[in-house]
Amino acid sequence: MTMNRSSYVSGMVIILVGIFLLLGKIGVFDFIGSMIWPVFVLIPGLFFHFLFFSKGVSSGILIPGGILTVISFMFFYCNALGWDSMRYLWPGFIMSVAIGLFETYFFDPNKPRAAFIGSAILATISAVFFSFTLLLASGIYFVAIGLIVLGLLLVRRKPNN
Repeated sequence: MTMNRSSYVSGMVIILVGIFLLLGKIGVFDFIGSMIWPVFVLIPGLFFHFLFFSKGVSSGILIPGGILTVISFMFFYCNALGWDSMRYLWPGFIMSVAIGLFETYFFDPNKPRAAFIGSAILATISAVFFSFTLLLASGIYFVAIGLIVLGLLLVRRKPNN
């Protein structure tokens, strides 16, 4: 008994649809979708960079390109390590604008000074906020390490006779 080609193809399609439905029902696609959705933020950011570097579009396109690219990496990080990380990463939103402005300054042949100044101001603000969040989150560790170092210095100190 020979199987005709159309019934073979139909059978394979039915098997693949069944596998697809089964994987969907057990949550495989939900997990993949929940982990890789930041790609849809990264792709436009990379596309803006592509437009500038290959098509010669104005350097202003690098501002949203930098913003979207940095934010997508923050989203990937939060997907991998938990969204409670955002309480420490939120200054990254400010830094993303600073990076977009700096890219515009760096790659524009005219070196727009306003882009550099804006980038420097926003990067400084972001660094200050990152420092505060890090200090508030990990401050007790710094205090503990400082006390240990101070104690070691006092113990190692030679007594005055």
